[in-house]
Amino acid sequence: MALIVQKYGGTSVGNTDRIKNVARRVAEYRSRGDQVVVVVSAMSGVTDGLIKLAKDIAPLPSEREMDMLLATGEQQTIALTAIALHSLDVPAVSLTGAQAGIVTDGVHTKAKIHNITPKKVRELLNQGNVVIVAGFQGETPEGQITTLGRGGSDLTAIALAAALKADLCQIYTDVDGVYTADPRIVKDAKKLEEISYDEMLELASLGAKVMQSRSVEFAKKFAVVFEVRSSLNDNPGTIVKEETKSMEDVMVRGVSLDKNQAKVTLVGVPDKPGVAARIFKALGDATVNVDMIVQNISHGSGVPATDLSFTVDKPDLLKAQKVIDGLKKELGFRDVISTEKIGKLSIVGVGMKSHTGVAGKLFETLANEGVNVDMISTSEIKISVVIDLAKGESAMKAIHAAFIGN
Repeated sequence: MALIVQKYGGTSVGNTDRIKNVARRVAEYRSRGDQVVVVVSAMSGVTDGLIKLAKDIAPLPSEREMDMLLATGEQQTIALTAIALHSLDVPAVSLTGAQAGIVTDGVHTKAKIHNITPKKVRELLNQGNVVIVAGFQGETPEGQITTLGRGGSDLTAIALAAALKADLCQIYTDVDGVYTADPRIVKDAKKLEEISYDEMLELASLGAKVMQSRSVEFAKKFAVVFEVRSSLNDNPGTIVKEETKSMEDVMVRGVSLDKNQAKVTLVGVPDKPGVAARIFKALGDATVNVDMIVQNISHGSGVPATDLSFTVDKPDLLKAQKVIDGLKKELGFRDVISTEKIGKLSIVGVGMKSHTGVAGKLFETLANEGVNVDMISTSEIKISVVIDLAKGESAMKAIHAAFIGN
């Protein structure tokens, strides 16, 4: 008898027929004698709909109230999934994140899991139930409902698998596994049989929509091997695990395009110690996650100054602008320019550590496509560039063809 944690994303539970399909799949595992914990997201479109309702009332709604609102999406799905299992004569109990023992910090909309005490989950499993847990949410020690950020159901599943010492963790989605690029954009993208935590982490943080990056970090930290697979068929998926020697033979494992980025440029920032620290501390205090940063000498001014550019997630742009507006008078920069018309194109592979000429090939391919590079960021296993969003998909296809082929 195995203990299995399964996570089903929004498209996998997108309507009642798909919820019934999930229930049938779970019932199959349980009929083999396995104990099953199911983590579900809100039905596809529900979270976006709730966000729109809130923003129709106020452009920057209270983050505490947003957590109260968004947590209801997953609660709908857990109850419907339990009802679907009951209809198959499978005993099942639904739990909110708080009831499942998920304790978080107090950062609303982006909470981090502090610990999990899954005593109630174990009790219900030992009584013969399938336990269905609301993903994406938890509760502070003071009893405040919190959410874990978009994609947080992945984190819930991985964290529960670690806390329960599960034998298997499966992340079900609407694709067959992890591909070398988004197969909806790059038609000849290839499915990977396995991928390392580090490669998966880079792809997740760079905009690949298969997994949430914090969940991969958690899996790596606690050595949770997991499989990404489709809920719509029985095809084997992609195993995410520790790096192996064979993984280093492949120069580039995947190509990603993040369309969810915005760029902010501060023009004429005084060039003196402490200014950048003041800017990025204020953004950090406002829980705005800054990704790429570039600083250039600013021309056309008599005093030493720089232009400071950085990227943030599009949903954080309004918040970032509010912070920057509050600093403008204090720090004395001349202007603020922001745009959402950028994309972050990245290549990832642990093999890049031992292969030369990767950057040259990347920039040559982009040049041949007439794509100008705005910002650059690198690590041992990644190169990212900010480019014009309008050219993002064609650039992604060209880069995939150059490194991975047809």
